[in-house]
Amino acid sequence: MFELISEMFSYSFLSRAVIVGILVALCAALLGVTLVLKRYSMIGDGLSHVGFGAMSVAIAMNAAPLAVAIPVVVIAAFLLLRLSEKAKLKSDAAIALISTSALATGVIVTSLTSGLNADIYSYMFGSILAMSDGDVYLSLSVALVVLVLYVIFYNKIFAITFDEDFAQATGIKTRFYNVLIATLTALTVVVGMRIMGTMLISGLIIFPALTAMRVCKSFRTVVIFSTVISAVCFFAGMVLSYTLGTPAGASIVATNALAFIIFFVIGKLSAK
Repeated sequence: MFELISEMFSYSFLSRAVIVGILVALCAALLGVTLVLKRYSMIGDGLSHVGFGAMSVAIAMNAAPLAVAIPVVVIAAFLLLRLSEKAKLKSDAAIALISTSALATGVIVTSLTSGLNADIYSYMFGSILAMSDGDVYLSLSVALVVLVLYVIFYNKIFAITFDEDFAQATGIKTRFYNVLIATLTALTVVVGMRIMGTMLISGLIIFPALTAMRVCKSFRTVVIFSTVISAVCFFAGMVLSYTLGTPAGASIVATNALAFIIFFVIGKLSAK
């Protein structure tokens, strides 16, 4: 096993992918707990579709995909909140409205320009080979910003997760922190799409939180355990991908799914 891991890290692109991926996995796990508890867990899937549309347009214009996608997805996250609040749409309806529109735009732009080339395919299903040095530095910067902001505002995020009305009554600016959570989620989704792909990035947000909730009771322990299980499953998925030659994103999600099943059974047995 140690020889296999050592062999993996002898490839610079794999080392970059593991470092960036674990940071993104930590961000996704932290945010995933709040999103699942607030019944907003599919926002990752919706924003990833927006990211695909933005990246398709960027590639067609020969622009930097991540540089274009980050502001577009952040704006989309803000619009999701505004639609839910002002238009009285359910959160799932708002997500479907924006994500399908963006996905359709991306498909149309792709069909009218280069077609389903290697760049578009890598964004749909993930590709660790597609990460340039610029992508790595940008992804590391964004991931660190997300982690730092989450730690700084942890108490406020905890408050609005469980009782938003009470939090507002105590003077907490709930709208600001909802926008913050949506923005951090948008950033995490965009930087994670390189490895996980549009179709699988939401699994990195949902699975660790749900797995942790099978065996943990308090918010703090759920947050801590979800980050641990997310990092472990990401690394195990990368090892599985390298060993079997399977796509990295799919291998990581499959590892998370297996972990969920194991801890679901453990939770059931411990409850008896």
